[in-house]
Amino acid sequence: MSTMPSEDVEAAYEALAMAIDSAGAEREALFLTRLALVLGHELGDITAFRRAIKTALEDLQ
Repeated sequence: MSTMPSEDVEAAYEALAMAIDSAGAEREALFLTRLALVLGHELGDITAFRRAIKTALEDLQ
């Protein structure tokens, strides 16, 4: 797994926050689902995609 430089993480966070705001609260889940599928397609690796899902779920419960 590659790592993103911290300044890029900050830029990604800001871009994501702005996109979520643009989508609106009522369509936030739909936007995030579509984004995850687009990124999964770009990744092109179902094992890595499943690993990312698992990582994202950690500490949510």
